[in-house]
Amino acid sequence: VYREKDMAARGSRSMKAMVAVLLVLLVGLAGRRASGAVVQFIFGDSLSEVGNNNYLRKSLARAALPWYGIDFGNGMPNGRFTNGRTVADIIGDKMGLPRPPAFLDPNVNEDVILQQGLNYASGGGGILNETSSLFIQRFSLYKQIELFQGTQQMIRTKIGEKAANKFFQESLYVVALGSNDFINNFLLPVYTDSWTYNGETFTNYLISTLKSQLTVLHSLGARKLTFFGLGPMGCIPLQRFLTSSGECQESTNKLALGFNKKATKLLQNLSRTLPNATFRFGDAYDVVQDVIDNPVKYGKLNISNKTKEEEVSLHACCRPRSI
Repeated sequence: VYREKDMAARGSRSMKAMVAVLLVLLVGLAGRRASGAVVQFIFGDSLSEVGNNNYLRKSLARAALPWYGIDFGNGMPNGRFTNGRTVADIIGDKMGLPRPPAFLDPNVNEDVILQQGLNYASGGGGILNETSSLFIQRFSLYKQIELFQGTQQMIRTKIGEKAANKFFQESLYVVALGSNDFINNFLLPVYTDSWTYNGETFTNYLISTLKSQLTVLHSLGARKLTFFGLGPMGCIPLQRFLTSSGECQESTNKLALGFNKKATKLLQNLSRTLPNATFRFGDAYDVVQDVIDNPVKYGKLNISNKTKEEEVSLHACCRPRSI
């Protein structure tokens, strides 16, 4: 019993440490502890989504299965691809920020946006428009930015041009996506990108596209922005499932590290060259890798061995449609 309590305590402390790494970045952008006057606009994929895809009826990437949301609210699926809060939820809660609702939530109006911001994240979304086309419906980053432009027009109509410009320039922006561009595009031979590029040239293609997208966001008023890089995506269940040993795919992890290195330089350059921009790169790769390499530190006795039931579940869920 004492050992279980000790493991749980260590796991809780370690998780808090991981969140703290990300929190420091956003607090630095805010310059002070946020109040209700500051809101977030979130752009991303399934790691940040809070329900947009549930309103895309043809989408094959919807968090509507029973285990999603079991530790959140009423325990029913709510559009988050997790049992509880997303990382964006946790960080925002720590900062005292309101949780931005999904862009497609029918309850959203101008007053909600002014008080809470908006979340445009979409499971399967990528930096590239062609990414995850097998899911039929999802919002790419370009589409999310387009939707944000529509939001701006609504707010300008509501409060006027000058007040709207001030509102958007004082808001915080989170952009967190890129893994689908590898997992559900470059690494799947059904996509032309997989045989048009090699790892280096594809990463360069992503970075040049991301540069254009972040520059557009700056032109739309984004002054305080954090872009979160990729974790060890070679260790996600789908990638492990595709190996004979069940271990992480190091070649995929190298792609993530290469992307993160280039993205770090991009954010530094944009922050230096764009007027009044504070653009930062959030790197959680090492923290997540440490959870995988040293599970006992995080309250997990073993994250590699699977029971027979877990093995069956893995085969059932981790098909190419998995995100």
